Amino acid sequence: VGILAAILTIAGVYFTLTAQIATLQLDVIRMQDAEEMNSEFRIKWPRGELGALPDDAVQDLNIEYLQKEMDKLQQEFDDHIDEHKNDINTE
Repeated sequence: VGILAAILTIAGVYFTLTAQIATLQLDVIRMQDAEEMNSEFRIKWPRGELGALPDDAVQDLNIEYLQKEMDKLQQEFDDHIDEHKNDINTE
């Protein structure tokens, strides 16, 4: 009876360890997959290969608008400087 109890105890421990090993192996596979997906995301996101956030699109439009306004202001400034130089030269 004692030998049978020992065998059953050993079998229980064996199956428990086997189940824990299988769980750990599955966890490792999931972590490897997550790491691979993270690496892909880390590389492709900055390149714009995975799309962009809506806020990024709005920000890009705002930057484009501001750039056009700056170009207009620069042109007005340059024209004013040219007029001022012409006024000085004619005096």
